[in-house]
Formats: sequence, C-alpha cells, structure tokens
Amino acid sequence: ETSRLTHLYENGAEHEKLVNLDGPAREVIRSQGEVRCYYPDAKIVRVEPRTFRNVFPSLSPQQVATLSSNYRARKGPAGRVAGLDAQSWVIEPKDGLRYGHELWTDAATGMLLKARMISERGEVIEHIAFLDIAIGAKIGREAAQPTWPATPPDWQVSKRRAGSLEERDTGWEAARLPPGFSKFAEGQRAGRRDRGPGPLQLVYSDGMVAVSVFIEPRGGSQRYVGRARQGGISQYSIKLDDYVVTALGEVPPEAVQMIATSVAR
Repeated sequence: ETSRLTHLYENGAEHEKLVNLDGPAREVIRSQGEVRCYYPDAKIVRVEPRTFRNVFPSLSPQQVATLSSNYRARKGPAGRVAGLDAQSWVIEPKDGLRYGHELWTDAATGMLLKARMISERGEVIEHIAFLDIAIGAKIGREAAQPTWPATPPDWQVSKRRAGSLEERDTGWEAARLPPGFSKFAEGQRAGRRDRGPGPLQLVYSDGMVAVSVFIEPRGGSQRYVGRARQGGISQYSIKLDDYVVTALGEVPPEAVQMIATSVAR
C-alpha cells in the first residue's frame, strides 16, 4: 500500500499525519499522546492512546553485545532511493531462526529510506520504502492536522483503551529462546470493557526484531491453534491447560514454534 506521511517536530512535541493513497480511505493523526483514525467511507473515527515511541525495540547493552554473535553485518553498494544518495547495509543471520535485512540510509542524515526483510530462502518477504521524501522541509502545524473536525457531527466515535500494556510480573516465562533473545517487556494488555482484562503478554527481542507471546484463557478471542504466516510475520498457537499461548513476530516459523511450545508458569 502507498501512504503520504507528514512528521512535524515543534517545541518539543511531535505531530504526525498518515493518509492512505490507495485502497480504503483512511487518515491517521498522532498528536499529544493520542491517535485518531478517520474512516470517511464508514464515517467512523477511532480514538486510542498512543502507546509506542518508535518501531524498533530499545537495545539493552546485552543485546548490542550479542548482535554480532547472531548476525553478520557488511556495507553494501551505494545507490539512490527517492532521489537521495543512499548507502546500503546487509545484515545476515548466522542461523535459521531469524531473517536477514537489507537497509538503505540517507548518506547525509543516516535516516532509513528503504528496508527489505529476506527469508531463509533468500526471498524478499517485506519491503518498505520512501518513493519521495523531503527532510527538513519548512511546514506548518496545519500540515499535520486532520482533514475533518476532531469529532465530525455525523460520524460515529469509538474510543478504545485496548492496546495499552500494563507492565507487571505475569508469572509466565518462555524456557527456550533463539540465541540472543532476551525479555524486553511483560504485562497485561488492556481489554475491552465488555470482555474483561486482555491477554498477558511477554515481549522478547534480539535487538533487531521482537517476538510477542500472548497468553489468554480458552474461549477468548484466540481460537486458532497451529501455524500461520503472513508476509514477514510468523505465528504459532498452542493449547496449554485452560489457556491458548500464541507467539508471533518477524522471525521464521521455527522460531515462534520453539518459543510458544516452551511457555510455562
């Protein structure tokens, strides 16, 4: 899919606007700790807390030290992306429990311009890139404002608290992890008001990618058991006593199966 993204940093605050340019119409506004998703075709706006700061997990000193144990990194050829001079970098896994990555960065600022995820068979399974970009452009606050009022009068407004993670000790652990992975966070997801608490979640990372483990009682929203895969995301679910355990992340299917089948109290 193709999107137009505007990002403004002003007086210590970030404002973002993302507009879908193909497929169903959608506009996402992130500002002041809140996310508003506008769906004009359905006349719905969804409002939820902004629960993340960036896409990549933070790196602990242990993860930085172990990256070179699990990946080989080398400088690739120079090229051009979105009209800018770019430098490519190749990150290859040393085992079959993680994917490879090809990254292109802006030669002047180091900003990521293009990224590819490479499967164990050398196939591109995920591709993200700028087609056109202006870094440091002079834009005003209005460029990151929604097209519609905050609450359009004839639209349905849905306020959701699901998605936030209350960090705490869950009492669960994965006994087997791919080399280099360590726990990044754990806690309980906020649930829908009409369905009670959300699932427990454990997050593991090797510094490049993250794998989430969800634990919820049988009969909840998770009914599928077995292996699934969509693009770069692999998933494996298993029944454990009165629970369903699901591991998913941007790793090969063998990795999520190893993690899910080792989860215990």
